[in-house]
Amino acid sequence: MLDDRAKILLKALVERYIADGQPVGSRTLSRASGLDLSAATIRNVMADLEELGLIVSPHTSAGRVPTPKGYRLFVDTMLTARPVSLDGLAAEAGEQTPHLQPDQPQRVIANAAHLLSDLSQFVGVVTAPRKASVFRHIEFVRLGDKRVLVILVAPDGDVQNRVIFTVQDYTQSQLVEASNILNAHYSGLTIDEMRSRLKTEVEQLRADIATLMSQAVQVGGEAMAESTDQVVVSGERNLLTVQDFSNDLGSLRRLFDLFEQKTQLMRLLDGSSRAEGVRIYIGGESQVVPFEELSVVSAPYEINGQVVGTLGVIGPTRMAYDRMIEIVDITSRLVSNALSVK
Repeated sequence: MLDDRAKILLKALVERYIADGQPVGSRTLSRASGLDLSAATIRNVMADLEELGLIVSPHTSAGRVPTPKGYRLFVDTMLTARPVSLDGLAAEAGEQTPHLQPDQPQRVIANAAHLLSDLSQFVGVVTAPRKASVFRHIEFVRLGDKRVLVILVAPDGDVQNRVIFTVQDYTQSQLVEASNILNAHYSGLTIDEMRSRLKTEVEQLRADIATLMSQAVQVGGEAMAESTDQVVVSGERNLLTVQDFSNDLGSLRRLFDLFEQKTQLMRLLDGSSRAEGVRIYIGGESQVVPFEELSVVSAPYEINGQVVGTLGVIGPTRMAYDRMIEIVDITSRLVSNALSVK
């Protein structure tokens, strides 16, 4: 447990490092903290913080920099978000007040990603609104060797095909029977509703048919999720000018690979869609953000009160978190307002 003096020094060190990008020495920390302490006392406190894994000393400097653990403690217990308005953010960025016109959802999403990138000077990401996984028609085709082709048709005509491997070998007549039951009693339901009903009605179905239907619902949910999961990324080139990355081509290459692999980005943002408000993920502290140099500030957005997607800023761990929180929070509200029915 840190005492008040250690907390003040850690807070001052993190803020100084975020502002300057240089390891913070005891003399600089003495001035930044406002505490009347000797250099020796500050060095002792810094040694304690280092032992706790909150700061570390790069081998090229006598100063200290925060670790992911130190950033996390700072974000969770010491950070005070500034009350900044949209006009204030725009003025800081030298722009007119941005607006997201509710003309087309795709345009709103693209504009939101650009807005996040422009205001943060990092990378803006927005997941497109998720559509309910509803099927209009399902069909099974026997491929032989315990393989079955599942054909799912959505209400908008989108067709998804998936091959499932079954424990037993079904005849085509059994497959027709299963598809007839699903089309007659489950058409128009979401995949989640189908899954819920199958759990309660499975005893009324023959074991072989119930197993086949459960597999179909599983792959159907995955197929329709893949068909609707989209993420819009803006401002990747901003990272080329970030000091933390510009001297490390290996880090840059890994980051650009991340932005090309939209599936990994979706997983990265997925946790935020199940949480309220702004969330901060510090790089290296978990598998959510696998890169130690990277942090994500994200928030869900809504349509008519229903959470349908996530947006956020991806940038270096050394970022102004208070400002990023405001940018993400305001953009989330802008997107929600633009997409909701007035």
